Amino acid sequence: MVLKNGEHFLKVNGIQHWVKIKSAELRTVPIVVIHGGPGGNHYTFERTIGPLLEQFTTIIYYEQRGCGRTEPPDDRTAYSRQLLLDDLEELRKSLLLPAFIPLGYSFGGELALEYTLAYPHSVKKLIIQAPSIDDHERMDQLKLDGFLHVSTGKMKEKIEEINSKYLSASRKLQEIWEIVDTETVDRLLFENQDFAQLNRRLWEESGLTNRGDLARCILRQKNSTPLLKRVHHIYQETLVLVGQHDRNTGVSISKEVAKRIPHSSLYIFQKSAHFPDIEESEHYAKIVHKFLRLKK
Repeated sequence: MVLKNGEHFLKVNGIQHWVKIKSAELRTVPIVVIHGGPGGNHYTFERTIGPLLEQFTTIIYYEQRGCGRTEPPDDRTAYSRQLLLDDLEELRKSLLLPAFIPLGYSFGGELALEYTLAYPHSVKKLIIQAPSIDDHERMDQLKLDGFLHVSTGKMKEKIEEINSKYLSASRKLQEIWEIVDTETVDRLLFENQDFAQLNRRLWEESGLTNRGDLARCILRQKNSTPLLKRVHHIYQETLVLVGQHDRNTGVSISKEVAKRIPHSSLYIFQKSAHFPDIEESEHYAKIVHKFLRLKK
């Protein structure tokens, strides 16, 4: 199909996927935005950084199977990284894109890396923001350390008590998620709490929820070779973005990913945590524009 602005539902691998196309008239190599979660959606991205990117490049949003406005599979276990990669590749074919630029954030950054490794000829350039990796224990320890850092008062005491238990980082984190308050979660994800409140307002406005099926399946799966041991095969020019105060996926992960990809550059936003796209939107757009090397 010829790219046409607006919202569409495309049947991909038997699933009706929600797709939104903006600025098709610019006829640039499209950026396809890959959301995080696992199980998230694009509602906030569409209303914060999205309009700034749409000023200079074609943007394609889509939501993964069972996420946001995309329908879930009949089988609640029909989720895997490979299925998500196959969905994205079939979406590319349905849209008749010779190649595109993945922009993946958080878990979407991990998917963007995996997609580039699986379908290298479909990727023109690559943009990843604060990517997760498939080392779940390491990722859980990063979040656990983050909660210990940002918590205060009685909540800090509760988190410290959980942390003192003889349990894995994953089990400790699970117990923390059961008792943590929204204020502490916001401090984990955002440096500026005004943007945390904006994010929450948009979440509520969207009416979209994370069903949890995708996350439950993904977290039980392991790759035979860890992602960090494979990213050196990525030959595309890559931009890695992260906030200096990211305590969710960690600055160290982004630095390591950037170091291992041969043709990559790393940009660290000094006033942001996990979402520089929200906390420093205008600056973020300028960095992406420069990377794309588009004419003004």
